[in-house]
Amino acid sequence: QVRLVESGGGLVQPGGSLRLSCAASGINFRLYAMGWYRQAPGEAREWVASIFSNGSTNYLDSVKDRFTVSRNNVRSTVSLQMNSLKPEDTAVYYCNTRAYTRDFWGQGTQVTVSS
Repeated sequence: QVRLVESGGGLVQPGGSLRLSCAASGINFRLYAMGWYRQAPGEAREWVASIFSNGSTNYLDSVKDRFTVSRNNVRSTVSLQMNSLKPEDTAVYYCNTRAYTRDFWGQGTQVTVSS
């Protein structure tokens, strides 16, 4: 059974930083691409960043140069370091992977950027 568990959300002031983590189980982690998505109130869920099995990464333009995605294949975790946070980054952040022909999601972690 594939399971993804996010942690690390919270309240932060504009310009601050947060680090999200996602622990994966039930898959041969090192073989799978991992993604981060977010969903703000009243908005559709949007893709934020991906890291592939070879370590290459892609980012949403609005977070490029502020967010960094990384993975630890020994611990089966993927992280999202978020710097220079803006109020528009406020959302529930979800970890994602696609395995066995379907998408798997974590429960989400709330990130609120506000003064």
